[in-house]
Amino acid sequence: MSGPGSGASAPGSARDTRPMSADAVIFDFDGLLMDTESTSLASWQWEWRQHGLELDVDGFFADHGGDVTEQRYARLAESVGPGFRREISHERRVAYRERLHRDLGLSAGIGDWLAEAGVMGLRLAVASSSAGEWVRGHLSRADVLTKFEVLASGDEVPLAKPDPGVYELALARLGLAAARAVAVEDTPHGVAAARAAGLRCIAIPNRHADPARFGAASLVLASAADMGLAAALRALG
Repeated sequence: MSGPGSGASAPGSARDTRPMSADAVIFDFDGLLMDTESTSLASWQWEWRQHGLELDVDGFFADHGGDVTEQRYARLAESVGPGFRREISHERRVAYRERLHRDLGLSAGIGDWLAEAGVMGLRLAVASSSAGEWVRGHLSRADVLTKFEVLASGDEVPLAKPDPGVYELALARLGLAAARAVAVEDTPHGVAAARAAGLRCIAIPNRHADPARFGAASLVLASAADMGLAAALRALG
């Protein structure tokens, strides 16, 4: 049997006997498990174009979690002027976004991570600043909802990330101390929330995030496809 450091077996394989550093993995949702950040941006860009305008994407993504829909409509209304009809705009944009979501699957490598977690006996959770209905709906459509033992969502806590409340809720539902779980995040404010909850954190920056802002993460990967879950957990030490 090979031990740590031996070249005879790959990290995460059945022959790798190094102890795991966690009992559970807690994932963010938007931009990590599924790239709903890009579909959101695309839907807003499309809606601005219905008014003959182009959305300035600078500042589109907030430095915090939670719902910023009304702020985005207020910005659009200001640009369109008195003829803006919020109800019509919303219905049209959401319909377009839902068409994009029909073909939206899990982010690269995430399916393999979930499968690997099952083989390893790891418990899985989601801690998202989004509403629970949003998260459950997408995970159900991707046929992975049942893989997650615990869901903690933004409509269950007073404050959005970077506040640690949603991670603390997930840990309470898992019945685990922070030292026995690892978070996976795609934004700097998500990493900040995980760290404030006492969690180690693997960062996989989404395509709209600046990779230079993830210094607080325990490990940064370009994609879940770049490293297996077991190897990533062992890289945390």
